[in-house]
Amino acid sequence: MLSYIIRRILILIPMLLIITFLIYGGLELTPGDAVSYLVSPDVIANISPERLEELRESLGLNDPFIVRYFKWLGGVLKGDFGYSLTSGVPISKIVFDRLGATLELSIAALIFSSIVGGVLGTLSALYRGSIFDHFVTVVGMVGVSIPRFFFGLVSILIFSLTLKWLPAGGRIFPGYDTFFDRLPHLIMPAIVLGSTMTAGVMRYARSSMLDALNKEYIRTARSKGIPEWRVNLFHGLRVALTPVVVLIGFRLPMLIGGSVVIEQVFQWPGVGKEFISAVKGQNLPLIMMIALFSVLAVLIASLLVDIFTALLDPRVRLD
Repeated sequence: MLSYIIRRILILIPMLLIITFLIYGGLELTPGDAVSYLVSPDVIANISPERLEELRESLGLNDPFIVRYFKWLGGVLKGDFGYSLTSGVPISKIVFDRLGATLELSIAALIFSSIVGGVLGTLSALYRGSIFDHFVTVVGMVGVSIPRFFFGLVSILIFSLTLKWLPAGGRIFPGYDTFFDRLPHLIMPAIVLGSTMTAGVMRYARSSMLDALNKEYIRTARSKGIPEWRVNLFHGLRVALTPVVVLIGFRLPMLIGGSVVIEQVFQWPGVGKEFISAVKGQNLPLIMMIALFSVLAVLIASLLVDIFTALLDPRVRLD
């Protein structure tokens, strides 16, 4: 397994280079630049073209695309992520100050969706054809269909404005700094963010468990007189977990990316909210840094999923 992990890590390097190059090239094709954002339309009419060119030159925007890309790449390799074109703040400070909030929200959503989706999906398979099974199936379909931003707005309307059970937004009240102080703010955005994934995990867990219960070794275990709960838990569930773990592993990076909308709805001070501002301002270095973290998260998640799959299922070998 160690040799496999080393090979996968070595493969990550060219993949990162190719993906970041494509992202940088795609951003190059978008209209406008940081200067267009920094200077308002009313002011830009009164500034000479020479002055605008000087401003672009000072920000390095006049260099050819390939030169700017390799300058950015060289800085990243040296640990220098550059500065925000719009605020002048070091990008490392912007990202790392907000990364904790995004990870907190994403991991909470992942834990909620994994536990709730896994339990409901497994019970739905064990009680196939029952009223509970039909109810869970309908809830899963509704959960997949409802857009997150709509679910978020409705949740704020019901639980914050009407019932006044939870805060409508933000991460913490002034003067409070522990996790339990932040918990009331975290509950609603985490559930909304994890809602779609809960439905997906539930459907995967149900179909996987049904497939496992129809295997020959399950019938053999039952014929030996093993209690039904042991057959379901130790023989069926272990095999059924493999595709569910794969789904969950790949969903964590997607949750981090999907938190962009939820952070806007709930005014959660995370990377996603900063990413929206960077895109609006054509803040290329900041966009690339956030994109690099997202791509790296996806590639690492892929590696971890392979490892956990091999640990869960003895039939899977990593050579």
